[in-house]
Amino acid sequence: MNRGFIDKLVERIRFVEPADIGHYLQLLSKEKGFLETIFNAILEGVIVTDPQDRIIYMNRAACAFFGMDGAEHIGRSLAVAIPGLDLRSVARTGDVMSRDLEVFYPERRFLNFYVTPLMSDEEESSRKELVGRAVILRDITEERRETQETIESERFSAVTLLAAAVAHEIGNPLNSLDIQLQLIERRLKKGLAGEGEVGDLAKSIAIARAEVARLDQIISKFLKAVRPSPLEAVPSDFNALIIESVDFLKREIEDRGINVEIFPGKNLPPATLDRDQIRQALYNVIRNSFQAMGSSGKLRVVTGYDDTHVWVSIGDTGGGIDPSVADRIFHPYVTTKSDGSGLGLHVVQRIVRDHGGEIDLKSAAGKGLLFTIRLPRQDRRVRFLPAISEESKN
Repeated sequence: MNRGFIDKLVERIRFVEPADIGHYLQLLSKEKGFLETIFNAILEGVIVTDPQDRIIYMNRAACAFFGMDGAEHIGRSLAVAIPGLDLRSVARTGDVMSRDLEVFYPERRFLNFYVTPLMSDEEESSRKELVGRAVILRDITEERRETQETIESERFSAVTLLAAAVAHEIGNPLNSLDIQLQLIERRLKKGLAGEGEVGDLAKSIAIARAEVARLDQIISKFLKAVRPSPLEAVPSDFNALIIESVDFLKREIEDRGINVEIFPGKNLPPATLDRDQIRQALYNVIRNSFQAMGSSGKLRVVTGYDDTHVWVSIGDTGGGIDPSVADRIFHPYVTTKSDGSGLGLHVVQRIVRDHGGEIDLKSAAGKGLLFTIRLPRQDRRVRFLPAISEESKN
């Protein structure tokens, strides 16, 4: 069996002058502290285990990724300290392996972890043995988000083209049908039909034309929802727009027995936005919230601002959303409703992004949903990105 450095030191310590032992220990301690400083300064997480996958070392970044104090877990099994991270379930002894990992606590993020075996390097023996493993962790949350946005953009473009084609195909027969109904109506007025039939036919034609008009309106609204259109952005009172949107739906909300609470922030700066499009986005989010609560509950609307954005949070007390659906809820045709189209929240996301804003969804099963829409302030054209503190680096 290969012997470690400490074993060799103990064996040869009798040849070392007593006065030099303290000096050597100070050098070792200094070197250990220097290496720990380096490992704590890097952004990647580093975990070192022994051959039995017990934790020997964790740097600050690794502790931050998993919301834990590394010192408390030294000597514990990695799979016990971080449930779900069982290296033996995904790699054999001696394997070099790279995988992606989803972390749920202390915040949802995605990590890429790279595992490499640490082999002994003994001069006395040509046979190398496993002495541990090094796990290198890299935060890829932002990369995945950007990739997902690219995919969503491509999917949205495909949906838009499809919607335009379908609307065109439906619109032509509707126009033709409307023309034919007009011709029949004129013939009736000229008395070319029997007197007893005129009244009934006129009534049927009126109903048919009304339905044609309704279908045409539906198609127009659908195209307006999914086809990107230039923003007619003007400086607007954000609080007034929020209150106006809630008031428009208030009767429908209260008919369901839902209590509405509005907490407008004070001294909100104006936001440059397209009032019609943002109003449409708010209608979709608010309807989504009160429909999720059924026949009772509380709808809470709060506005505020920070250095760069104005924001509104819309929260409900419904049943929340299944975590398996939460990361896809803004995708087209993804819905939790039996009669939903799956386009409402996708349109909301498109409108908010067209304004240079952000939309965020937080949910806990059984505890409702919280949508937050953030839009750039009118008096801010650029912003400094948050500085990366030394603590966050470590």
